Amino acid sequence: MCASPTIAVRCISALLTGLLGLACLGAGEARAQGSTRQPIPIQFSFDRPIDAAAAPFVLASVSGLFGSEGLAVTTNIASGSPDAIARVAAGASDFALADINELIRFRGKSDAPRVRAVFVLFNQSPYAIIARKSRGIHALSDIEGKMLGVAEGDLSVRLWPALARRNGIKIGNVRESKISAAVREPMLSAGQVDAVTGFSYLSAVNLRDRGVPADDLAVLRYADYGCEAYGFAVIVNPAFAASRPEAVKGFVRAVIAGTHLTIKQPGRAADEVVSRMDGGSRDLELERLRTLISDNILTGEVKRNGIGGVDPARLDRSIDQVAEDFKFDKRPSPADIFDDSFLPPLDGRLIN
Repeated sequence: MCASPTIAVRCISALLTGLLGLACLGAGEARAQGSTRQPIPIQFSFDRPIDAAAAPFVLASVSGLFGSEGLAVTTNIASGSPDAIARVAAGASDFALADINELIRFRGKSDAPRVRAVFVLFNQSPYAIIARKSRGIHALSDIEGKMLGVAEGDLSVRLWPALARRNGIKIGNVRESKISAAVREPMLSAGQVDAVTGFSYLSAVNLRDRGVPADDLAVLRYADYGCEAYGFAVIVNPAFAASRPEAVKGFVRAVIAGTHLTIKQPGRAADEVVSRMDGGSRDLELERLRTLISDNILTGEVKRNGIGGVDPARLDRSIDQVAEDFKFDKRPSPADIFDDSFLPPLDGRLIN
């Protein structure tokens, strides 16, 4: 007990100092525990070798955005969207970037694991027919009677029947030449075919790089002719999503932040992407990046509704379009394809 007012003040001061010291110690211990907590290891698959489309993920990594969510992300390269989806389904990868239309086909099999997309990066698919105006093709209606080069494994040709029917084009009147992806642009450049199927941000840029004048190229984007398809999306292993929901939410938040950075700093994004490529060109990847941002990522729908989500009615229509060239064992519903429960609220997804 303190015997005098002076001593009492000293006692209270000492008591407060002691309490403050305990509080600081507790905070320090909490910080220490947080700093020593092991990050959650993540295996992430790209469906193809890194190019401009990978920029949001590359920037999320180099900017520490995954780390700030408590995630340690390791990447690997699949041999296409079917392989990337198979890796996620088997649990070899926790996440992958894959074509959502290939996921629709995968989920249309009766025994398919419940793999779903949790984030859509490309609000519009990059599918396109790239043609030479000097060969008489200015619009999609000009394709009849022409030679169309179709690369082995090309995903865009799988929605070509639906697009043709929607636009009154008789597929039988379009001659197809099966070619390898390696000679797609060279053959069009040399005039051996009149047009090719492919991705707008890849083939068109490749052709300009080969010396084909920009004003001789007709880039006929499927989205401009009634194709409802979404494009690249982040998919997740169902067991991982069930056991680590906060990690999935953190991964999505980091990708959204990485996308913001990519849009604001495309030059930096191109530099980081090219540094991870074998013999990549900064000028080409920057041109690709600007094209896919304007055509595939930052669409009117995204500006209105935020990035990452889907319009269920539109997704449902896109499933019908996939069905025009693919027989489902059981037609998947939009809820079988996309799970919006891991997305942040709208104010965390608005992007301009």
